[in-house]
Amino acid sequence: MTDGTVYFGEVMHRRLGAVRHRFTYRVFSILVDLDRLEALGHRLKLFSHNRANIFSFQDRDHGPRDGSPLRPWVERHLSAAGLDHVRGGRIRLLCFPRLWGYVFNPLSVFFCEAPDGSLAAILYEVSNTFGERHCYLEPVRPSAGGVIEQACAKRFYVSPFIELEGDYRFRVQAPAERLMVAIRQRGRDGQTLHAILSGRAAPFDDRTLIRALLAHPLMTFKVMAAIHWEALKLWRKGAKFQTRPAPPPAEISYGPGPVPANYGPGLVPASDATTGR
Repeated sequence: MTDGTVYFGEVMHRRLGAVRHRFTYRVFSILVDLDRLEALGHRLKLFSHNRANIFSFQDRDHGPRDGSPLRPWVERHLSAAGLDHVRGGRIRLLCFPRLWGYVFNPLSVFFCEAPDGSLAAILYEVSNTFGERHCYLEPVRPSAGGVIEQACAKRFYVSPFIELEGDYRFRVQAPAERLMVAIRQRGRDGQTLHAILSGRAAPFDDRTLIRALLAHPLMTFKVMAAIHWEALKLWRKGAKFQTRPAPPPAEISYGPGPVPANYGPGLVPASDATTGR
């Protein structure tokens, strides 16, 4: 059992509708086992858990944001969603690490396994640049196979140029040698957004972290800068500003969410699903 994986890949966003826009950025992500974060921090020189380092993971960046361990928080919500059978299984988190002490994660994904090792639920943690956060907890069908499809109502304001009303469809390739998390958003007037994170696995060791540092020395800062830069481009194209409502009173929306039939077959062209382009 490994305590972590680094994924090198891309983030692609494609906005549809009256104002069209597309961008792609190269990024790297980490996949960590919540039970082995301490071991990972002790094993590596360049990565620490809840301590300052070039690369680090801070519990306070996720979940309740109070620095407490993340497993009890996840398991509490699994129970609230009627997924008690998942408790005790491995929980892995896909996210950006802190780099030079800074991170912003627009999306973090918790992969929750049952004690028998099968993937049983996925928790999507969504953050906006206003310091707000909301999560969507969705069960995984036992027959999901290699690619998991889920859907839920959108309940949280993310972009000032995309309406709140609508729903999400998720298409996820469970972490292995390759990784893909794809999201299609639908609003009142049809499809509004496609977003894909794709990547290829590398060992979570100091050599890989040096490679990541050389390739992306300021990646976490770039993530926040790119969000505002692309927002400026959208505004100049004439995108309509959407007033920000109050966030949902509950921190998590629970599934299950069947895939809406009127989405039609597939999520993105095959080339998008495999390369992020």
